Amino acid sequence: LHGHTFHVTGTDGGWVPETARWPEVTIDIGVGQMRAIELIATAGDWALHCHKSHHTMNAMGHKLPNLIGVPQQAFADKVRKLIPDYMNMGETGMAEMAHMSGMPLPENTLPMMSGSGPYGSVEMGGMFTLFKVRDDQPTGDYSDPGWYQNPPGTQAHLFKGKPPKIERAKATRQKTPSTIDKTLEVRKPSGHGHH
Repeated sequence: LHGHTFHVTGTDGGWVPETARWPEVTIDIGVGQMRAIELIATAGDWALHCHKSHHTMNAMGHKLPNLIGVPQQAFADKVRKLIPDYMNMGETGMAEMAHMSGMPLPENTLPMMSGSGPYGSVEMGGMFTLFKVRDDQPTGDYSDPGWYQNPPGTQAHLFKGKPPKIERAKATRQKTPSTIDKTLEVRKPSGHGHH
């Protein structure tokens, strides 16, 4: 869960006693397991998603290894001779899949790259959702509040123009005594007698 620290408060075995709860930002949850978490939410749109590469690759990976960083076109052409529907998952990550929205999907498969956000494609594949938190959302209202509006001055933007001149403080040298009143002794360890 991006942007938050949470406490794990429950597992499949039941509620975790308050003294045994632990803080996390990510947690490993196996197939069929559940975890209950508690947190103090901060307003914004936060990614809640899986970091397991086989989950982001499972729809069309056909049990082949993740080949991120490997030039793949020639490889994909050869694999398609054996597996006609094979599709590589991109050389630099799932973001390359964004332009493929609306493509035919295997049966029982959800689209991996179908969302658009205020700045373009929401480039997350696999098990992903947005955790939308608003300070003014009425209790019990679970409707989509739309995209978060960042407060003025809190968002990075492209700067055009000359960079401002930076005044640097002048370095001052510390006065050091002309003689050192302590002797430094160095002893090279030998043997394993003191381990």
